[in-house]
Amino acid sequence: MVDSVVKPAGERSGASGSGGRRGRASTSQFGALGLSLSDPRVEASVLGVLDTVEVELRASVSSADPFVTEAARHLVEAGGKRFRPLLVALGAQFGDPTGAQVVPAAVVMELTHLATLYHDDVMDEAAVRRGAPSANSRWTNSVAILVGDYLFARAADIAADLGPEAVRLQARTFARLVHGQIAETVGPRADDDPVAHYLNVIAEKTGSLIATSARFGGMFGGAAPEHVEALAGYGETIGVAFQLSDDLLDIASESVQSGKTPGTDLREGVPTLPVLYAREADDSDASSVRLREILATGPLTDDVLHAEALGLLRESPALKRARETVRSYAEEARAQLAPLPHGPSRSALESLCDYIADRTS
Repeated sequence: MVDSVVKPAGERSGASGSGGRRGRASTSQFGALGLSLSDPRVEASVLGVLDTVEVELRASVSSADPFVTEAARHLVEAGGKRFRPLLVALGAQFGDPTGAQVVPAAVVMELTHLATLYHDDVMDEAAVRRGAPSANSRWTNSVAILVGDYLFARAADIAADLGPEAVRLQARTFARLVHGQIAETVGPRADDDPVAHYLNVIAEKTGSLIATSARFGGMFGGAAPEHVEALAGYGETIGVAFQLSDDLLDIASESVQSGKTPGTDLREGVPTLPVLYAREADDSDASSVRLREILATGPLTDDVLHAEALGLLRESPALKRARETVRSYAEEARAQLAPLPHGPSRSALESLCDYIADRTS
């Protein structure tokens, strides 16, 4: 997913030996994302929340069983984006960002996200996560699944201290995540539009948790109800936009800008948006016809075919159409900010829209 917000804990200033590291957030994290925080007070507030979240994450996954603690801290210590806590911290700026429940809300969101990663790695048979051996490869699939369950339980426990509404929202968000994963696993039915199915999967799997993160920021910062709703709508749309832009970078990037070797999704047979657009196109030019022929063969494990498909996709109308779709989501996210008061916090959220619209141009 969107993996460029916060550097791994070991790369941040203030990190020390594993098991007791306390990552410190920095302004370079915002620059990596294209996030612009023009007000030093807002910047300091957001960084303060993120720093405290790092400490609380480690505390929240501790167990009386040292093995459970080690396995549960595995991905926490690996670092990662912390995009969801960032959205909580930014959402809280529209109320009181120093509210006592802001940090716990951010921890709930990140624990829920981390739990899904343990489960995803089992389903994907992943060997590496965030530059480190995945939990399932280091231990076993069973351990990874159980640790994911443990993190979900810890998230629910903390949410209980935030009140019934937080528990309800976290549970409903979790339900959407599961629905999205099931839909992705089963695939589109015979009468489903593959593109609509794919966009729905992203909204459920990715957008839902980012939406709740932004909502929690507004809620527990004490923002006005209409501002909370605006933040939630923005969060879901910007989450979908980010995932779609990652899809494009996997094809269009000549580097590892996407966090993966370019064309990884093609090699693994993952039908992302540009591929779906290419498949459904009726262009009759030789390049488009050839591209459809190659894509119809499934995962492109052959290096020659993979390179040919990647080259054709980069020059295809399908990629241009996918770029326009990403831009439309970014602009929709910007429009959803309209109810929020103008100021540095809203400008920061708008800067994410600009970044997404530009990063795949």
